[in-house]
Amino acid sequence: MSRSSAGDDVDRTPSPRADVCIVGAGPAGALVAHRLASQGHDVVVLEAGPRFDPADRLERMERHIRPSHGPEEVWDMGGPRDAYTNAGGRFYPLNAARVKGVGGTTLHWQGMVFRLHEDDFERRSRHGVERDWPIGYDDLQPYYAEAEAELGVAGADDNPFAPPREEPFPMPGFRPSYSDSLFAGACEELGIAMHSAPNARNSEAFDGRSPCQGYGTCKPVCPSGAKYDATVHVAKAEDEGARIVDRVPVQRIEHDRSGETVDAVVYATPDGEEHRQEARQFVLAAGGIETPRLLLLSRSEQHPDGLANSSGAVGRYFMDHLFAGMGGELDEPTRQKHVGFITSECHQFYDDVDDSVGPYKLEFLNYAGPSPVDIALSTESEAAWGDALADEIRGAYGNRLAMGGLCGQPPRAENRVTLNPDVTDDHGNPVPEIHWSLGARERRTIEAANERQAAIMDELGVDVDWVTGPDATGPAFHHMGTTRMGTDPAESVVRPDLRTHDLDNCWIASSSTFVTGGALNPTLTIAALALRAADAVSETL
Repeated sequence: MSRSSAGDDVDRTPSPRADVCIVGAGPAGALVAHRLASQGHDVVVLEAGPRFDPADRLERMERHIRPSHGPEEVWDMGGPRDAYTNAGGRFYPLNAARVKGVGGTTLHWQGMVFRLHEDDFERRSRHGVERDWPIGYDDLQPYYAEAEAELGVAGADDNPFAPPREEPFPMPGFRPSYSDSLFAGACEELGIAMHSAPNARNSEAFDGRSPCQGYGTCKPVCPSGAKYDATVHVAKAEDEGARIVDRVPVQRIEHDRSGETVDAVVYATPDGEEHRQEARQFVLAAGGIETPRLLLLSRSEQHPDGLANSSGAVGRYFMDHLFAGMGGELDEPTRQKHVGFITSECHQFYDDVDDSVGPYKLEFLNYAGPSPVDIALSTESEAAWGDALADEIRGAYGNRLAMGGLCGQPPRAENRVTLNPDVTDDHGNPVPEIHWSLGARERRTIEAANERQAAIMDELGVDVDWVTGPDATGPAFHHMGTTRMGTDPAESVVRPDLRTHDLDNCWIASSSTFVTGGALNPTLTIAALALRAADAVSETL
């Protein structure tokens, strides 16, 4: 497998006429492309990475399983193309957080989908902390429903802490796992509510794709295609006439003499040539890192600090969700690794927010400890063959439990994405530099989640042997906030409809437009915003 597409006959010359040019073929770009193409608009999508062959997914799963391969190798990340640097208080492992290619990061996501709570849009108004969004839950509610239908979400309406909904989930939810039942008894004793977790994976045949086959390697690869990824809407967009061009990283954006209208994006092809793609409207959907980077790379005489950056907010307010967790051994079978995704969570404490503690959710994991294959492939005993290996597997598998949790990070201007001119990519462009650190409030939020987790584990009698707390936390790989939404051009990058304040035909469909990040997986909100942006773009055509 390589980064090149099958064959060398791909036409990467510009489309002679395009109503809309979209940068990025991840979930936002694919959904926008499909919606606009289905309305009869001429759409071209430029993607920096390759078009991966679906037939290679079993081999990619094997890469994930074998200890000789690192996580970035599963989807061919790394090298000069994907270079980046860190300058903040915390190391941010960017290449483990993303996939460059047609389908984007949904190629390796876990597939969990939640609607943000009503509180998430009104943190300042309701709790006096963070910022309010310029839109509310009611504005996104119909688009949330459309996004669930487009992605194919399996869920149950049993979460008493979730925001209101008017329609059922497209598919029934997955049943609680065996280990969920173990957690349930402890949670009942402690007065902690468990409920199901909606997933963008098929609990039954849906949209021409099979139900989940239980490979258990959902992150980083689903061989069956039961888990949604954006190649689904790439294919639908192409069926409607959209053109998807891979391996054409956009180098810069060019505008007209007024500096108020984008004329074209300039992209590079694998043979080293540069082309200009013109269009009437442009949608940037390259994620929370590459979107601000592209705007900063496109500085001009009229925009010396980068495009769409009169506010100085491009790249600023970078956020992620922080992981809190713990696990250990239980003196009874726990049946882990039967599924590779979460079936139950707790959002009971999510909206208990103030200036001391932010939002967090608790996760009851179904993949604690090593799998039998992991044990067999990583054993260090030279004598571990046959019966000896079987004994080692029996002793190490199936008696572990673990909990996870996501904790919200408030937007802070010093957490940001900038350019590093001292390090360049394979086209000579400055690479993104991540400035990322934690504040006292994030630390207290992680501690609060750990306290709840410890109470549950103690009630169960788990011998806890690892804890991820404030000093050991890492990101959930949900980069958000670098081109924030707002009504004031002096402090935001895009308007509530996701059109940039400074450019009249440039839109951003991405988690980069989030004002706050909450503590819920962001992809459903990305999808809802993308569909909303597509409708706004369509009105201009």
